[in-house]
Amino acid sequence: MKKEGSRLRSYASPLLNEGGIALVLTLMIVALITAMVVEFAYGVYVNTTALHNWQTSQGLSVEARSATKLAAKLISERGRDFYTGDVFEISQKVPFGDLDSTITLRIEDENGKFNLNQLAGISLNPDQDPNKMFVRLVRALGLKDEVADRISDWIDSDHEPRVGDSENGAKNAALDSIDELLLIPGIDMQTYQKLLPYVTIYTDKSAFQININSADVPVLMSLSDSIDRDLAERIVRYRTGEPFRRVQDIKNVLGVSDQLPIALQGLATTQGTAFHVIAAAEAGGVKRVVESVLYGNAVLYWKEM
Repeated sequence: MKKEGSRLRSYASPLLNEGGIALVLTLMIVALITAMVVEFAYGVYVNTTALHNWQTSQGLSVEARSATKLAAKLISERGRDFYTGDVFEISQKVPFGDLDSTITLRIEDENGKFNLNQLAGISLNPDQDPNKMFVRLVRALGLKDEVADRISDWIDSDHEPRVGDSENGAKNAALDSIDELLLIPGIDMQTYQKLLPYVTIYTDKSAFQININSADVPVLMSLSDSIDRDLAERIVRYRTGEPFRRVQDIKNVLGVSDQLPIALQGLATTQGTAFHVIAAAEAGGVKRVVESVLYGNAVLYWKEM
């Protein structure tokens, strides 16, 4: 009897093992099917969300482009007397089809900035030398003269270094983009960020056309040694109440010498010609932005993101 009981246990053990294996296999199959279903459902959700976001993005893109056209029309209707001493900015909710979107439009006068590509030219008037003006600008921003020297050597056509190795690898030609400043040895991101609000490459390269109705304090200081920070701030306060119609009108600002309006002839203007436009449309966490520079009827720069 003892031997027979042992045989029964020996036959039963393999049966139990097979049953356990079958259970494990069943659980594995169920787990795999569950994972496939979850993955499929997630994929459908992701694809549906992506499709919805893409459709929303396309609608917002149309809105941002339309806002850019509106900016061009606004500038055209107001003509060159589009004063932007304070940056023009407006935000408005706009229902567009099924979208409950918000459009933000920003217009900034590029003529209120220093055109770096002027550094490629040569001035016969030492008082209107672009390089000296640029040195005054970087000083007003609390930067070292070396910054101006390195940028000037990168842009101007000669091969004479103003400082150390500033001509090594220099482009010796006009900038194609403001971001190109980051390629210049000695110009780090912090310096670039300080310069960015006050410099441009999009105004008329044939002559300085800095708009004294929109130039910020450091740019005004770059125009002449006789414009210190205090006088530049007074100019800004004065034009806020009454924009200058002629460059000569700057003499109405307290503390301006009789010689300053004469010195500014050929350097300054009271009108804008090039405008930086940022049109943004946003809805449901999706955003499209069109950034452009408009010069008359021409588009000098266009970027959509």
